[in-house]
Amino acid sequence: MPSSIEQTLVLVKPDGVQRGLVGPIITRLESHGLKIVAMKMLKMKEALARRHYGEHVGKSFFQGLVNFITSGPIVAMVIEGPNAVKIVRNTMGDTDPAKASTGTIRGDWGLDIGRNMVHGSDKTESAANEISLFFKKSEILSYKRDTDKWIIES
Repeated sequence: MPSSIEQTLVLVKPDGVQRGLVGPIITRLESHGLKIVAMKMLKMKEALARRHYGEHVGKSFFQGLVNFITSGPIVAMVIEGPNAVKIVRNTMGDTDPAKASTGTIRGDWGLDIGRNMVHGSDKTESAANEISLFFKKSEILSYKRDTDKWIIES
């Protein structure tokens, strides 16, 4: 029985873009069989950053998050697949690169918790809310890949 198909938000943060890691990050996600159903590059405005990081308002690191995510271009993606939230989170690795496992995005390319290259939604409910901040429903594509039968048991 196949797992449920989920969608999740992935952001390649300014450090990932500046370091030229957008392609390798996408490759890591797609190599799991996950599918990109929406993608865009943008420079996040402060108002959007405050909404995106709203759960952290009042914490000592909140303004630093806002300043960093608005400091340069980001790539926003909607990623789809069975258990997409969990698979993306596992592929990213621990938020602190010093604790992230080798073979994860943060474990292989990160050194500093404040420069950890990617954001991924932490649960399906968060994913739905976060996706709606960055994408209109009309920007998210639904399509079949010929390879899906080799990736997802039906």
